[in-house]
Amino acid sequence: MTNHEQSGGLLRAVKFSRLSKRALLLGLTATQLTIIGIGGLPLVIALYTGAGALYAIVVLAMAVAAALVPVGGRQVITWVPIAGSWAWRTVTGQLDYRARITGRTERPRPAGTLALPGDSAALRQYTDPVTGAVLVHDPHAATLTALLPVTHPAFVLLDPGEQQRRVTAWGRVLATVSRSGHIAALQVTERTLPGSGASLADWWQTHGAHDGSFASRTYADLIDRAGPAGEQHSTTIALSLDLNAAARTIRAASGGLRGGAAVLRQEVETLTIALHAADLTPGEPYDAGQLAIHLRTAYDPAIGPALERHPTLGRELAAAGPIAVTETWGQLRADGAHHCILWISQWPQSQTFPGFLAPLLLSSGVQRTVSLTYRPVRPDAAMRELRRRRTGHLSDATQRARMGQTTDATDQAELADVLQQEADLAAGHSLLTATGLIIISASDAEQLEHDIAAVEQVAIQAGIETRRLWGQQAQAFARSVLPG
Repeated sequence: MTNHEQSGGLLRAVKFSRLSKRALLLGLTATQLTIIGIGGLPLVIALYTGAGALYAIVVLAMAVAAALVPVGGRQVITWVPIAGSWAWRTVTGQLDYRARITGRTERPRPAGTLALPGDSAALRQYTDPVTGAVLVHDPHAATLTALLPVTHPAFVLLDPGEQQRRVTAWGRVLATVSRSGHIAALQVTERTLPGSGASLADWWQTHGAHDGSFASRTYADLIDRAGPAGEQHSTTIALSLDLNAAARTIRAASGGLRGGAAVLRQEVETLTIALHAADLTPGEPYDAGQLAIHLRTAYDPAIGPALERHPTLGRELAAAGPIAVTETWGQLRADGAHHCILWISQWPQSQTFPGFLAPLLLSSGVQRTVSLTYRPVRPDAAMRELRRRRTGHLSDATQRARMGQTTDATDQAELADVLQQEADLAAGHSLLTATGLIIISASDAEQLEHDIAAVEQVAIQAGIETRRLWGQQAQAFARSVLPG
C-alpha cells in the first residue's frame, strides 16, 4: 500500500510485525520438540529390548498429536497448563468470589487492600503524600501504578497531515516512557459505558436558551429522551513503575513506597509533558474516589449512570470491588454484568493506516473496554532475543534446505520483521511489546454472545484477529483493568 497524501499532508502506512512462533527447529518450538522426544523415548527402549514396540508406537503417536494437532487455534500441549490451572482453581474454590461482610466475630480485611477478587486480591493502595494521588502497589509483580484520565480530539476527523503529526508525537511519548528503563508498562484503556445524560443536561442548563419557545421545548425534550440512551467514552493511561529496575533511584529518594511514589511522580510529570506535546490533555492522577469509580464501573458498567447522577456515592475505595464474581470456562460474571475477554492475537499483516481500530472503537451498541499494554524491553535483552530469533530462522532454513524443503512466505516475512527490528534497535529506537485485550460486557449471557459476535465481525473489518481466552477470563480481566 502506498503512502496517502491529501490536503497538503502525508499520512504514511504502517505494518505490524508478525507474532513470533519462537520455533527452535523445523518450525517446532522447544516445548513441541520436548514432548515428541519424550514420546519417542519408549520406542527407542523398545527397539533395544525387543518388547513393547506396539505400545511405544502408540505413545509416540499420542505425543506427536499433542505437539502438532491444533484445537481451538492452539496445539493440545499448550492447553495443558491452562487446563491444569483451571482444574486447580476449581478444586480450591477460586472460581467463585463473594465479598466478605465484616462482622464482630470476623477478622477485618487488611488495611490498604482494594477488596478485589482473584489475582487482584494482593493489590494495595498507597496515597502519594505530595499530590494526594492514589497509587496501586502490586507486591508480587513489584510495580507501582498511577492512572491518569486523558481527553483528546476525534482522530478520524483530522486531516491526514495532522493525523501523521499526532502519530509521530505518540511515538515520541512511547520513546519517552522507554528511555528511563524504570517503566514496567504503559496501558491505554478506552471504555464505552452507558451514559446517564447528566453531562448533556448540565450543558443545556448552562448554555441553552430557556425562552419557552417551541424550539427550546423540543430541544429540552429531546435531551431528556436521548440522554439516558447514550454512551460515553472514557480514556485512561496507567503508568506502572518497576520497583526492582528503579531500586537505586528509589533508595536515593528515601526508599520504600514513599521513594517509589517520588520516582513515579517524576515519571508521570515527564509523561504529562510528552502527552501535551502530542496534543493530548491528561488530567491529574486519580485520587481514591476516582479510582473507586473506575474499578466499580469496570466490574459493573450498569452502575455508571447512577454514580454519575450522584457524584458523592461510590467513592469509597474500600468498597469499590464487586460483591460476587463467578468465572466459567468462557465468561466472567461480576455482580449484574456478564463479561467476556478477547485477545488480539494478530495485528494487521498488510500495510494499514493509523486509525485502523476506528471500526472497533467507534461502533455503538456494545459496551466494551479496549486496553493496549506497552511493555518496554531493555536494549540488551531485546538485542539478545532478536539475535536468537534470527539465528533460529536461519538455522531452520538451513535444515529445510538439507531435507529438500522450501522456506514458505510466512517464515520469510517473520525473518524480515526480525531484521527490521534489529536495524531499528541499532539505530537507537526502543523495542516495546504490545498486548491488546477487549472486554465485552452485557446484562445477560444471551446478549453477551450476540455482542461477542458483533465485536468479532468489527475486528475483521479492522484487520485484526481476536481469540476468546478460554479458561483465562479472570486473569485477563484483571490485566485489562490494571496492568500487572
